[in-house]
Amino acid sequence: MEHNYQNPNLPIEERVELLLSEMTIEEKAAQLTSVWAYEVLDDLVFSDAKAASLFEHGIGQITRIGGATNLDPADVARLANRIQQHLLTQTRLAIPALVHEESCSGYMAKGATCFPQSIGIASTWDQDIARKIGEVIRTQMRAVGAQQALAPLLDVTRDPRWGRVEETFGEDPYLVAQMGIGYVGGLQGDDLRDGVIATGKHFVGYGASEGGMNWAPAHIPERELREVYLYPFEAVVREAKLQSIMPGYHELDGVPCHHNRDLLVETLRNRWGFEGIVVSDYFAVNQLFEYHQVARDKVEAAVFAVEAGVDVELPSRDVYGRPLVEAVNQGRLRIEQVDALVRRVLTAKFRLGLFERPFVDEGRAPNLFDNHEQRQLAREAAAKSIVLLKNEGNLLPLENGGKIAVIGPNADSIRNMVGDYAYPCHIESLLEQSEDNVFHSPMPKGMKSVDDFIEMKTIVQAIRDKVGDGAEVLYAKGCDVLGDDTSGIAEAEHVARQANVAIVVVGDRAGLTDGCTTGESRDRATLTLLGAQQELVERVVATGTPTVVVLVGGRPLSITWIAEHVPAILEAWLPGEEGAPAIADVLFGDMNPSGKLPITIPRSVGQVPIYYGHKPSGGRSHWKGVYVDESNKPLYAFGHGLSYTTFAYRELALSQSEIGIHDTVDVSCVIENTGDRAGEEVVQLYVYDRAADVTRPVQELRGFARVHLEAKEAALVTFRLSAHQLGFYNRNLQYVVEPGAIEVQIGAAADDIRLRGEFQIVGETSDIEQQKVFTTPVSVHSLGVVDVR
Repeated sequence: MEHNYQNPNLPIEERVELLLSEMTIEEKAAQLTSVWAYEVLDDLVFSDAKAASLFEHGIGQITRIGGATNLDPADVARLANRIQQHLLTQTRLAIPALVHEESCSGYMAKGATCFPQSIGIASTWDQDIARKIGEVIRTQMRAVGAQQALAPLLDVTRDPRWGRVEETFGEDPYLVAQMGIGYVGGLQGDDLRDGVIATGKHFVGYGASEGGMNWAPAHIPERELREVYLYPFEAVVREAKLQSIMPGYHELDGVPCHHNRDLLVETLRNRWGFEGIVVSDYFAVNQLFEYHQVARDKVEAAVFAVEAGVDVELPSRDVYGRPLVEAVNQGRLRIEQVDALVRRVLTAKFRLGLFERPFVDEGRAPNLFDNHEQRQLAREAAAKSIVLLKNEGNLLPLENGGKIAVIGPNADSIRNMVGDYAYPCHIESLLEQSEDNVFHSPMPKGMKSVDDFIEMKTIVQAIRDKVGDGAEVLYAKGCDVLGDDTSGIAEAEHVARQANVAIVVVGDRAGLTDGCTTGESRDRATLTLLGAQQELVERVVATGTPTVVVLVGGRPLSITWIAEHVPAILEAWLPGEEGAPAIADVLFGDMNPSGKLPITIPRSVGQVPIYYGHKPSGGRSHWKGVYVDESNKPLYAFGHGLSYTTFAYRELALSQSEIGIHDTVDVSCVIENTGDRAGEEVVQLYVYDRAADVTRPVQELRGFARVHLEAKEAALVTFRLSAHQLGFYNRNLQYVVEPGAIEVQIGAAADDIRLRGEFQIVGETSDIEQQKVFTTPVSVHSLGVVDVR
């Protein structure tokens, strides 16, 4: 039977109202819920009987067909088609489901390209890389019938104790916003009918939790909340037209985010004009009852979440099932309140073109998974994400020859190269939580942990491939990431003594299970290397063999001893499927390192929180400056990252010395590669408003440019800075630009400013809440090779 709302020639708004008018309360509630993909399986095969029971009134979403099964891409597409076929032929209203998946470091599914974890992508300072990764995720997800990605994280985080630091773009709101804009643009594309809905999470302040502990309260003053933590979300909503938001698990000033109407309605929709859907974090609606204990039962939890504007409950039908229907029948919710949510869900499905194209070509999917072009992008992203923290005596790049010792628990591990939201990590988590009865439905028989989800090499393999017959590569594990067993360190010492250079690969194991050291709910009270890893490094260094430490992990570790005693250090983060060859490229000079830190590395956990954008009264202990027992300076500052070449900055120029409240100023400089090899430098623009109505950070990133320069080449870099980017919330919490002096700083890192200048903003203080500018356009013009004769 053909329904009026199935007519593609009608406007979406009319189709939504036609469909809504035909729906029962049970059918409406069903559109606000989801089911796990494996809930409709028997031994990994689609079950009509289970589907008939679960989809009696239809369903809003399907949870992770690829990410929660062991299915290959073609089988994921086949299952998606089978689910849609059932909904279209066996339910009264024939409403297709929206399939959501995770995508923090690529589409989280078997066979999908695994990119560097987000903290590594942020280290590239390359918005184009983020966009291209989003495009690959979009291509792969759409190929298998998925339409919503639960990413990116737009959390600003300044506490490396928190396990989810690895999933973020770091500590700075401007950098987070720019990487988010790129990523969301790649995911959603120019036309959502061919795109994937991106989901900004976790709204808001999730990365500023009490004690760095997951799901803990965040204590954030209102002005800081708006200027720092809300800033990336607002930027991505306004500039990239973000189509979905996920609230955080935590609370702000006693109000859980899934119960916070001020956030989800007044701020998100009314102030910013957000028109997408708000989806709950997994189990978070029920947490209003069981975890936060602000609701007396599930019915009241449904009332609170609906009133707050949470459109969809994920990952499975619970509070928005029978309890929501009861809330309406009892008069505790008006049907119009539920209709508002359903209207937004249906609108999203129509915008995606789901009613016209519910099925995918099952045979096409494998060709779009991890092909040569996608793997090359993964290689480029991994290489650009690597940060050279230290290179004393130019130990790096290494020469191919002699004997090379490769040592450490992460040197010969594929599993430890990927982030917590990579496919094998989540399969491990699902199996562990199923055994602990976290999920209310059993995992299907046949599910198993996997490490071989994608073709990968270990670092020792990649080094052997790199040197070929030119050098002998010796290997010793030394110790594990966790545990106090030091019995293997003697072998590592023996191997190191035989070698010309020792490469020690230490760090983390990312994931959500008990054996992991970074990732969701894997928070830390210390920031040093765990287990016997520190002893391993110290004993290798004591052999006298020149040592390179490669850090493979998810958070900025306090490596103070290593920084003092090891000549060369690479921060490789969690570099994904092409991470090992990329690390080898950097070690041997085939790739010049160009990554820059997106987060400050502290000397010890006692400095936390430590970040570059502190207030004038912050950053030191007044009046002495330093701690009694430690420096007040970070080990490595935000924006830090060395190269195998050198760069000179000169000729700062400002197009005007005065600008109006609504004007722009061009800030330019010349950057020159003064070394003998090509390289890339990230030129960073910071601003400082020295006299404002409220105190301002001593530095705020307001622009950056990744510049490739051949040896001796120079380029003119020009930032077009708008006065509107210098706005702030005044004492009345109005977003204003006011007259005064603005200092501009251009440099290679927050603590490595090479050029300073100043201009004046003139005119009357103006409220520009609806005229905000979030992005500084930048141009790079080559000046050619500098004549050094």
